[in-house]
Amino acid sequence: MFGEYGGRYVSETLIEPLDELEHAYFHLKDDPEFIAELDADLTHYVGRPSPLYHAQRLTQKYAGAQIYLKREDLNHTGAHKINNAIGQALLAKRMGKPRIIAETGAGQHGVASATVAARLGLECVVYMGEQDIHRQAPNVYRMRLLGAKVVPVTSGSKTLK
Repeated sequence: MFGEYGGRYVSETLIEPLDELEHAYFHLKDDPEFIAELDADLTHYVGRPSPLYHAQRLTQKYAGAQIYLKREDLNHTGAHKINNAIGQALLAKRMGKPRIIAETGAGQHGVASATVAARLGLECVVYMGEQDIHRQAPNVYRMRLLGAKVVPVTSGSKTLK
């Protein structure tokens, strides 16, 4: 699968789940029903495609370049993180998995994961550094409001940074 440039090096306990994930992905990536469901959620739930904004003042400041900003902040949950989370959660649901897990530092990935899990009726567990939980209390509140269990990570630096 990876040709001459690699493979995978993981714990033996992860080989079977990764094989299952790979099989499901290759089965569903071209499935018209799966693609239609993902496209519908990206359009009607996430808010894609997100608009391009012509930054006139920046364009004027840096004469010669037309500068556009892709407004990913207008996606549901306020960041690009939901784009990936919705696809992964749909895949998990199609695989019959009852929950998704995620890790987050500032909380945006956790919020996106909790949001799509709530939408799809999946459990969500988010691992977050103990210090980050305190620093990012509003995002922790949102995750819990959406039904996610936030688990503090108390080893290592206990923070993303």
